[in-house]
Amino acid sequence: MKQLGLEREIVDRAVYERTVARFRDARIALPTFAQLADPSRIPVEVLAALRGVDPDAAHPLNLFRVHWYNDAGRENRAAVPEHVVLPPALTGVPSPIVVALGDRFPLIRAHKVLAAYACLAPRLVTGRFDPTAQRALWPSTGNYCRGGVAISRIMGCRGVAILPAGMSAERFRWLEGWVAEPSDVVRTPGTESNVKEIYDACRELSRDPANVVLNQFSEYGNHLAHYSVTGPALGRLFEALRDAGSQGQGGAAPRERRLAAFVSASGSAGTLGAGDYLKEQYGARVVAVEALECPTMLYNGFGEHNIQGIGDKHIPLIHNVMNTDVVVAVSDRSTDALGVLFDADAGKRYLAERCGVDPAVLALLPAFGLSSICNVVAAIKTAKKLGLGADDVIVTVATDGAALYASERAKVLARDFGGAFDSRRAETVFAEHVLCAGTEHVLRLTPTDQTRIFNLGYFTWVEQQGVSLADFTVRREQAFWRGLRDLLPAWDERIAEFNGRTGLA
Repeated sequence: MKQLGLEREIVDRAVYERTVARFRDARIALPTFAQLADPSRIPVEVLAALRGVDPDAAHPLNLFRVHWYNDAGRENRAAVPEHVVLPPALTGVPSPIVVALGDRFPLIRAHKVLAAYACLAPRLVTGRFDPTAQRALWPSTGNYCRGGVAISRIMGCRGVAILPAGMSAERFRWLEGWVAEPSDVVRTPGTESNVKEIYDACRELSRDPANVVLNQFSEYGNHLAHYSVTGPALGRLFEALRDAGSQGQGGAAPRERRLAAFVSASGSAGTLGAGDYLKEQYGARVVAVEALECPTMLYNGFGEHNIQGIGDKHIPLIHNVMNTDVVVAVSDRSTDALGVLFDADAGKRYLAERCGVDPAVLALLPAFGLSSICNVVAAIKTAKKLGLGADDVIVTVATDGAALYASERAKVLARDFGGAFDSRRAETVFAEHVLCAGTEHVLRLTPTDQTRIFNLGYFTWVEQQGVSLADFTVRREQAFWRGLRDLLPAWDERIAEFNGRTGLA
């Protein structure tokens, strides 16, 4: 599994020594995964030095902000990850839907920067990537490549973003301001679901040994980071809500809340790694989400869609399919329309005045990008399918915020609403895409369903991408996934050793 980022020992001492020298000269220290999971472990002198550092600057200390505990200003640490609890007035279901806010992350305002760090850092401390001579290739449908470019720039190496040409204009504008050269943004044919075209570009570029592909869809560091960092952060959110309910309010009887489900759009399947943690610790069901226009898991289907950030047409290698309980499909018609509803003044007035949604909740809607809205709609559909009640908590994530999709909203407004959005249209959108979000295209997976979805991955990874059959099939067993976790303390030991060598421990 050499190509999948699973080394724990130093494999090239010369590369390692050059990397140590580079990081010593540039004063770059690496956070451990344990520190990102629990930022209270970050040394006080690092926290003191972070004060005054712009969270969007290419500053090495911002690596210590690549966690879920940044406050709204993203400069200080919050006791509980920033989140919003969506009430029945907004969701139409009694179950609390708790959404962790990914736009509190530094550099790119999206949680994919965690995945980028998790894929590169282990390679650096094991001598598998040479920042003095190699370029990091970041295949993505948007946020991961932005995170990769940002991490690359901090570490003083070239980062290359590889993404479909049809992604939002805002993504490309951001990239243009961060890459070393315009050629470091590679536009591949198609839109969100054209992942194979990204792989084809990577294969061509990787013929040059100076180019190293860090494929989020197959690098287990992505899965492990979300298992070890995102999972505990979401668990902390649930516990805070559970503990508040157990005390009762205003003389009310205490509530016995349970974590019923974790919902996440598949994308690279990295975030679904948090579901493995939440299932083990709290008994949550793991719900994987895809676009109805490209229903790969549900119907072996294909197509194009506009839920940017959740590429389809294949099953990621790091998706623990045999531990997934439910699959839900959400239409991009819903995410497009609700994106306009949540942004338009008429939409917010309707939600406040007609639906009674708390203004404090409405104030956080700008934290919801297209895939974030997708997760919310899927959570609503899950609550209905599973018959969940007021004490059944659903946890999900808002991967990125609405700021990345202004150009997309303008297109939808012109295409679907004649350029204007009023209270009548707000009522129609809310009724169709929230209140009437039903249990169609929701499947509770049987072992047969899990096996069918698992088998789909063979064609991508074994036939196209050259993963050995043994490395592919071993993923059927949960013992394999549990065994991966031994890498985390090994990597943290290597990171601590590396920081010691640079004099920045």
